[in-house]
This record gives sequence, C-alpha cells and structure tokens, in this order.
Amino acid sequence: MEELIKPELREGNLAKKIESETAKLPSDVFLWAAIGAMAVSMSLQVAGQKHKSVFFGQWAAPFLLFGIYNKLVKQHGHDHYSEY
Repeated sequence: MEELIKPELREGNLAKKIESETAKLPSDVFLWAAIGAMAVSMSLQVAGQKHKSVFFGQWAAPFLLFGIYNKLVKQHGHDHYSEY
C-alpha cells in the first residue's frame, strides 16, 4: 500500500506544467545544445576571444543537466502522488 504524501511535499501546478512541456522535447536537443556551446567556445578560443570563449563554454554543463532532468521527467513524471 502506497503512503500518501503530505500536501506540502507535492508538486505545485507550475512545476507540473513545466515538466509536462519539457517532456515533449527530445533528449538529444540538450546534447546538441551542449555540443554547440562547446564548438562556439572552441571557435572563440581559437579566434583569441578568451572571455567570450569561457562564457559560452560554461553553457555546456547546464545544457547537459537540463537533458538529465528531461530524461528523469520522461521516465518518472512529476509527483505521481499529487492526485491524492
């Protein structure tokens, strides 16, 4: 028998909406965004624009984390106990 989750631990409506929209995106979108950020960073580094290179290079990790979040939402969905 599943336990009921306290109301304060349930997902809010905004989180549910965000998760339902992000689950529509293919996971490889985030992978390609990260690769693109690395390519832009490398190009700027070669062009001698080091500050811009670092700026764009730091985008790769958040894109990959968004991809992980996207995958988790697709596998587990939002708080499935929120119906109770």
